[in-house]
Amino acid sequence: LLLGSAAAFAPAPMGTRSVRAVSSLNAGADELYIDQDRRNIMNLILVGSAAVTVGGLAVPYIAFFVPPGAGGGGGGSPAKNALGDDLYAKEYIASKPAGDRSLAQGLKGDATYLIVKEDKSLESYGLNAVCTHLGCVVPWSAPNNKFMCPCHGSQYAPDGAVVRGPAPLPLALAHCDVAEDGKILFSPWTETDFRTGGKGWWN
Repeated sequence: LLLGSAAAFAPAPMGTRSVRAVSSLNAGADELYIDQDRRNIMNLILVGSAAVTVGGLAVPYIAFFVPPGAGGGGGGSPAKNALGDDLYAKEYIASKPAGDRSLAQGLKGDATYLIVKEDKSLESYGLNAVCTHLGCVVPWSAPNNKFMCPCHGSQYAPDGAVVRGPAPLPLALAHCDVAEDGKILFSPWTETDFRTGGKGWWN
């Protein structure tokens, strides 16, 4: 009886313990093993989610710095009123007196003067209303028959040429045409500046 009790507390043979340890390690390895295909799928999901997030933020940011594309069948940008509606030559001219110079939305969204000539037709060019001194919008003074900047006193002739400084350059030009559907169109002026005889500074 004493021998049987002693045998119950005797250590197990080394071979048996080694087999159990190896079996435990193998079981742990099986539990920790991750299928490579599953890992690849998870990586793709992570990268795709990050790309969508970054792209969603980057696209509007980049688009903010891209100027609006030209519209209209003639390759010009439609002149628009303060509400963003396209301007049509017939209706516009009918609503304005001869010699009128009123603002419209022009190229790149800049305020641009449409000029109604004495014969009640549109002038072939528009004048960018941004002062070439420090960028103020220059109003037209009908009583003085010139553009007069309220910021620093620059003055421009009816065709946008500088009359008095400190503005160093004339107002920028844009072509003004009428499309087949009657829309007023602005397009870039790339020719010689007829007021100075040289290349336009805005090109």
